[in-house]
Amino acid sequence: MLLGNFSGGAMDLGLSGRHAIVCGSSRGLGFACAASLAREGAAVVMNGRDGRTLDAAVRKVEVLAPGRVSGVVADVTTDAGRGALVDACPDPDILVTNAKGPGAGDFREWDRDAWIEALDANMLAPIALIRATIDGMCTRGFGRIVNITSSAVKAPIAPLGLSNGARAGLTGFVAGVARQVADRGVTINNLLPGPFKTEGLNTFMTELAEMRAISIEDAYTERRAKVPAGRLGDPAEAGDLCAYLCSTRAGFITGQNILIDGGAYPGTL
Repeated sequence: MLLGNFSGGAMDLGLSGRHAIVCGSSRGLGFACAASLAREGAAVVMNGRDGRTLDAAVRKVEVLAPGRVSGVVADVTTDAGRGALVDACPDPDILVTNAKGPGAGDFREWDRDAWIEALDANMLAPIALIRATIDGMCTRGFGRIVNITSSAVKAPIAPLGLSNGARAGLTGFVAGVARQVADRGVTINNLLPGPFKTEGLNTFMTELAEMRAISIEDAYTERRAKVPAGRLGDPAEAGDLCAYLCSTRAGFITGQNILIDGGAYPGTL
């Protein structure tokens, strides 16, 4: 009985020649995803809102993939920004959605405008980009969509209620759509990072320290103590997991919420 094809050497992710859009990739986890995809052979369109920061990020990634990396300065929460990304890569094989999460606070202080801003960035913009790219992927018979959300989707963090709500909405949307396109060679998964060494985490830890009237050092010590791995994540670890989910090797994984949090989530499901 044939159990599978195990011939060949080292694992090839099959990304050579693929075209990718990576949102919010001028820094942090988005940058790590762009770097991993480029290193594995994909042509990558990077994105950010600040031109100088994005240019510096593109130059760093180009070292890994000369001639295969470009940048688009755009705000993906706007129609024009999303249009600019799709114009730069009209037939993407890979879409990685990512946006800065809203700040911490007390839900009693969040008005409608705060909620709409959170939904625009962390739910509606990814859905709009999926809508703009998924039919082409289905027609070509290959597509990989990875949404960078948060471990808070599984274990909500009270001061991050705006993020909890918006990202949970995206999660529910993906759960349905992923099953509709799975037979067309298109997968959609969510990557749920825990605490990683990024500017975003540092911003949250600073806000949390101020809210609790403790030092930033004490806030970090408490955060690390909640991670069984005993450390914060290296963004490259998330980038490599993203690259795998975008690979030809991951075609049987779809509609999943994949935690990468050092074991911090204590549940079995």
